[in-house]
Amino acid sequence: MDAQAFVALMIEHEVLRFGDFTLKSGRKSPYFFNLGAIADGKGLAALGRAYADAVVAKKLAPDVLFGPAYKGIPIAVATATALWEVHGRRVGVTFNRKEAKSHGEGGRLVGHALAGRVLIVDDVMTAGTAVTEAVDIVTHGGGELAGVLVALDREELGDDGRTAVQTMASRLAAPVASIAALPDVIEFLDRVGTDADSLARIRQYQRQHCLIRP
Repeated sequence: MDAQAFVALMIEHEVLRFGDFTLKSGRKSPYFFNLGAIADGKGLAALGRAYADAVVAKKLAPDVLFGPAYKGIPIAVATATALWEVHGRRVGVTFNRKEAKSHGEGGRLVGHALAGRVLIVDDVMTAGTAVTEAVDIVTHGGGELAGVLVALDREELGDDGRTAVQTMASRLAAPVASIAALPDVIEFLDRVGTDADSLARIRQYQRQHCLIRP
């Protein structure tokens, strides 16, 4: 699944919506991305294939997928399933609890041991706070960080003039990749030509807040 097909899938499932939204940062945005909107088997299967295709295409080669609670959990499960069913690659799945369990097996981790190359999968990276926490869990659990894969790179610039993905890749010295990025959304809207108003507003937003590619 290429980036354009992924954008189409996200719009179909109302993960990617257009309008007036206030982000967690307080910034006003003409679009909003919420993978939590995928809430049925058909959508999760398609999402898993998209992530699995990206894992293979970007040669990330993990032994284990780590899905940070909570949105990362179904992503990791769907991706591992698709990696096996579509690509014949068997990988483990691990996720964390928000609070450690004091009874039963105890601890904060559920699933496969964090051993070998561990790829963190999540929905979108804004400031990178959630990813930083996930990296700490992986490294303290004994895993080797294989990288981070998110659905969408908003490509918004921070105070240092770099995007969160660029900053995180430099900090981790590991691949930080996305299935799609803001230019793919713009290209899709431009190609289908059905929402000129949203396209114009997103282009203005990109000029004001985001990376402009040469």
